[in-house]
Amino acid sequence: MDRKTFIRKTAGALLLAVPAYALLSCSSSSDDSNSTGGNPDCLANGTNSSISSNHGHSITVSSADVNAGVEKTYNIRGSGNHSHSVTVSAGNFNTLKSNQQISVNSTSGDGHTHNVTISCA
Repeated sequence: MDRKTFIRKTAGALLLAVPAYALLSCSSSSDDSNSTGGNPDCLANGTNSSISSNHGHSITVSSADVNAGVEKTYNIRGSGNHSHSVTVSAGNFNTLKSNQQISVNSTSGDGHTHNVTISCA
């Protein structure tokens, strides 16, 4: 292989490797520990949430909500320019009490819905 071919192949590999590395570094971790270094515990620490195709929406499910375990509807508008609602059922709260994540779909707003994943912090 001559020098010119080597440089082209190396540059091409770098052009593929850098975006791939960036995508992998932004991916979710499968680590089950929370920010305090312990095991996830919805009753003690509340929850984290992830909203698919998000554009400003947010949801906060507190440890008090998990402990109450009563069906609750949340408005997830956040800084979005339209509203969606998400209902977390009593059964969903029981799942969270067992420190397992749940996924629920939002209502339709502005012609689309979102999948909301709630996990223990």
